[in-house]
Amino acid sequence: MATDQLPEPDVSAENPISDHWVWVSAHRPPVPRVLVDQMTNNWAPVDFGGGVLEMATHCGPRRDAVGAEFPGQTLVIPSGGLKSRTHDTEYNFRPGTEFFYLTGCSEPDAVLVINGSSSTLFIPERRDSSTHEFFTNGTHGEVWVGARRGTVEAASYYAINTAPLDQIDAFLAQQSSVALVRGYDAHLDATVAASDTDSALHTFLAEQRLVKSDYEITQLQAAINSTVRGFEDVVRALPTAMGRNERVIEGIFNLRARVEGNDIGYNTIAASGSHATVLHWTRNDGEIKDGEMLLLDAGVEWHTLYTADVTRTLPINGKFTATQRRLYELVLEAQEAGIAACVVGASFGDPHKAAMAVLARGLNELGIISEDAETALRPDRQLHRRYTLHGTSHMLGIDVHDCAQSRNEMYMGELTAGYVLTVEPGLYFQINDLTVPEELRGIGVRIEDDILVTENGPVNLSAGLPRTVADIEAWMARLTANATQGLLSN
Repeated sequence: MATDQLPEPDVSAENPISDHWVWVSAHRPPVPRVLVDQMTNNWAPVDFGGGVLEMATHCGPRRDAVGAEFPGQTLVIPSGGLKSRTHDTEYNFRPGTEFFYLTGCSEPDAVLVINGSSSTLFIPERRDSSTHEFFTNGTHGEVWVGARRGTVEAASYYAINTAPLDQIDAFLAQQSSVALVRGYDAHLDATVAASDTDSALHTFLAEQRLVKSDYEITQLQAAINSTVRGFEDVVRALPTAMGRNERVIEGIFNLRARVEGNDIGYNTIAASGSHATVLHWTRNDGEIKDGEMLLLDAGVEWHTLYTADVTRTLPINGKFTATQRRLYELVLEAQEAGIAACVVGASFGDPHKAAMAVLARGLNELGIISEDAETALRPDRQLHRRYTLHGTSHMLGIDVHDCAQSRNEMYMGELTAGYVLTVEPGLYFQINDLTVPEELRGIGVRIEDDILVTENGPVNLSAGLPRTVADIEAWMARLTANATQGLLSN
């Protein structure tokens, strides 16, 4: 990639410590003033386009609700800043969830301040052609990173009052009671005194997202629909992926995420064979083998940052063996029991209890645990968890594990219409687990869907992906019948 270091100037005829030069920073040479003049003139205005961001129209009422919850408080919610990947390169920026939920703004180094019914977005001024940073600043200069909305452009686009970021310290110094969402901005963390309200603010912002609006559900559905297409891409590639690396699968799915969405919602798990027994297998460096299964846990993050979270366990050659089928159908039965429990008024833990009852009974029937399901599930026993360690559900939204800062009694309380949660039971028989029959060792199965709780019962938002053995085999046969090598051609 291009380096933001400028070529060394010829200083033989000039005094470098003079008005003829602009000094930039360490390891970079001074810039001739004449070049600054030449680079900062004769540029047409950048056209950002008109109108208001669609998501921003939903953010004003959200901010009003936050302000009303904390009257007399100055509430500070940062977007976060760029994070270094190595030296002078940064990871792709993703704004803090709380900030984005309240603004729709995806600019780094911005800060939202709420005072009752008044909100202000403090945002960096543009490093445009009015300043030498336009071409000397490799992190923010618009020649290097493209135009970013400053105070004027942001005010109209995000439908909010704005102020320059460099005024934030002076502004906060005049406030008597400040609460901060910590962990996103090191400068604010260090300069804003800790408050008992900090934690309460973070908790409220998490619980505010528990019930999804119709708009949010449409965004989740868009992310899920794109995820379905990503899974289809993977299936088409499987015939030519055999004998190759799991990263082929990761790359094919991730291509769909970047082409149609903002990115992946989390690191893709492309686990073939015994890697499927590793719950968060993201190394994705194993071989894809004929006769084994692929556990693909992946989700597209949509442009509004709402993300899907879906898992399918697929026979790599398109046909389940008898053993694979038996385990798969046991997990599917558990998932169907869990989904059926996603009803208004049920406890958040009910889908898990329903799924575990099925798995514990199945493990007993397989001879893997000697206890009956009722005994195995007792709080003082729980021996079935050796083979199904994780929970069955988590909330889903802008974060893949959404609303995590909610109070336990809210998160784990009664299910409410508008909740979206995953249902994802699994069985995992480690390759070296001597308590499991040898023919089952190294097999992992997880099935995960995204479920909307409604007054009329659960709605499977990811129903576009088949789940039964017969449907999966027919789906894979159809997709691979006319598939070409495409990206996998030599």
